[in-house]
Amino acid sequence: MELDINLLRDSLRRGNSDELATALKAHHPADLAAALQDLEPSVAWDILHQAAIPRQAAVFGYLDPDFRTLLVNSISQQDLAAIVMHMRADDRADLYRQLTEEQRETLMPALAQAEREDIRRLAAYREGTAGAIMTSAYAALPPDISASDALAVLRREAPNKETIYRAYVIDSHRKLLGSVRLQDLITAPAQTRVSALMKSCSYQIRVDEHAEEAARRIAHYDVIALPVVDADNRLVGIITHDDALDVLQAGATEDFHRVGTVTHLESGVGSASIPMLYRARIVWLMLLVFGSIFSGAGIAHFEDTIAANLALMFFLPILISSGGNAGSQSATLMIRALATGEIGLSDWTRVLGRELVLAILLGVSMACAIGVIGVVRGGQQIALVISLSMVLIVVVGSLIGMLLPFLLSRFRLDPATASTPLVTSIADATGVLIYFSIASVLLNMPA
Repeated sequence: MELDINLLRDSLRRGNSDELATALKAHHPADLAAALQDLEPSVAWDILHQAAIPRQAAVFGYLDPDFRTLLVNSISQQDLAAIVMHMRADDRADLYRQLTEEQRETLMPALAQAEREDIRRLAAYREGTAGAIMTSAYAALPPDISASDALAVLRREAPNKETIYRAYVIDSHRKLLGSVRLQDLITAPAQTRVSALMKSCSYQIRVDEHAEEAARRIAHYDVIALPVVDADNRLVGIITHDDALDVLQAGATEDFHRVGTVTHLESGVGSASIPMLYRARIVWLMLLVFGSIFSGAGIAHFEDTIAANLALMFFLPILISSGGNAGSQSATLMIRALATGEIGLSDWTRVLGRELVLAILLGVSMACAIGVIGVVRGGQQIALVISLSMVLIVVVGSLIGMLLPFLLSRFRLDPATASTPLVTSIADATGVLIYFSIASVLLNMPA
């Protein structure tokens, strides 16, 4: 059943709290969050307030961070504390990071000591690390209890855990020994020890490693959660697959922005202000404007050749755009391959050889297509200039697009900086020089 936000608004206006509560209970929290974000924060809270507190906490976990921050301002200390107490451990740590110092000081005294300590511990990890996205709500078992006792423990703790499908086996010092599947506990003889059922954790991550690395390991090992350990191999939390998906989505969004030469946005595009969007875009646009001057300077240098052969100008946009397009394709493939770990810095020579062969094939194919038009428009000499230029421009553009990501990675810079506009600008200036250099040599040769 589709959620009708107008029905919720109408029920609120009529003061029909029962109808509101029923509607809020009937829909998934993610759908409720998406609908409420289209309303004013105060109105959204008036509606959400009619739901049970656990449902309010679930919806809070799906809200956009920017909207959630606004919504907090419409909520009393008592109501916010009740919601936070029912939120998932990682979600409430995220919320805590978004609050102002004043809001934190108001919220924390209203929470139980265990929740306060857990929030401070999780929020202390540096943004972008595995610790920053992990949750402390994991199922842990000692190695020396029986399968039946382990099931009793999981049955008791299940309501407060992210997942119990895999429990983590730890010793008295909380060092990670292995993990055991719920399925194995259920099917094993009742008196079988957990230590006999557990498997070693070949996949885990240090708390200070990058969050994207955690997401990659979850995808690589195809698990629903990844254990997080400290420097002494003590279990401190787990990262679940849904949080890993959020990390990958955020990383992909950031990469798309960099490929478009957009600097870091503090919020989503939908909620970003005009000044914020201006700052994110103006720097690279200004740099690329000055970069384009080199193309203009190249054209000015060959004014005499152009004046004597005006047909050359007809093909200039075609040749230049071909080099930029080839370079953009190559850069996109390399950036993605480097980001996913499909290739590494040591593979650059192998990739270079393959890219060179491929670029020659592409350039020759495009030269054959454009050469026919060159004969019609300017004769055989012009066609020869265009064909040779096309091959060289495509080859050079492709190599620029391939090498820039490797070069940036070599200097520990983000390869996504070798974005489409940057590669295109470099390829354009290079292409102008190649085109008119070939033209000035071949067309000025004695017949």
